[in-house]
Amino acid sequence: MNRAPAVAGSFYPADPTTLSRMMADFLRQARPDGKAPKAIIAPHAGYIYSGPIAASAYARLNSVRESISRVVLIGPSHRVAFQGLAVSSADTFTTPLGSIEIDKEAIESLQSLRFVGYLEQAHALEHSLEVHLPFLQQVLSHFKLVPIVAGDASPSQVSQVIEKLWGGDETLIVISSDLSHYHDYSTAQRLDKHTSELIEHLDYQHLSSEQACGKVPVSGLLKVLQDKSLKIKNIDLRNSGDTAGDKYRVVGYGAYVVE
Repeated sequence: MNRAPAVAGSFYPADPTTLSRMMADFLRQARPDGKAPKAIIAPHAGYIYSGPIAASAYARLNSVRESISRVVLIGPSHRVAFQGLAVSSADTFTTPLGSIEIDKEAIESLQSLRFVGYLEQAHALEHSLEVHLPFLQQVLSHFKLVPIVAGDASPSQVSQVIEKLWGGDETLIVISSDLSHYHDYSTAQRLDKHTSELIEHLDYQHLSSEQACGKVPVSGLLKVLQDKSLKIKNIDLRNSGDTAGDKYRVVGYGAYVVE
């Protein structure tokens, strides 16, 4: 079974050549300072809006292009309400750039957690995972994917999943989240700065879904980092008013790395 792209042609170009060139431009303009991250938080909006910010994180993966063989990708559910975390029984997830093999063994290992289950409806139309896939295909050589959609789940539940799949240098953790939604430019800047401070201080207890639509997976990652005494830092903080939108009603985006 294959999970076909749902937002190709709307969130990002459906033509593979156009798509690859767009991402190459974003990555070229990013500044890949610092070492390759173990985990990232990156946005999931249309590429013209959030692509440059996502590229700030993805550009740092160039040095580990050949060594990362598994990506654990967790994003929030926008279309289906459910309890816990949803995995897929698909064999591949496809984008205009080709198919990505699913790590069935990793997904099977999560079945020991009672709050993780198969739910294809959660994946079928969900963009929070899909928009990351072309970036991953662009910057990594060959990898298997563990796609997880987060529903109503606690930080502890998400952290258990991340801990179980943490692995070593072969595993990259990607958390999908935008920041504030539909405020004016200056209000968004103020709100997103505060949210960034909460994230950098690992203060998931005070993070709300109004501050980050991916609050559930973000909180789970922050709990893991707290438990492991690791740090996360913001490397890009902008909004749609900085990229391709007006400044009257913007959406905030942040890129974060765990090195």
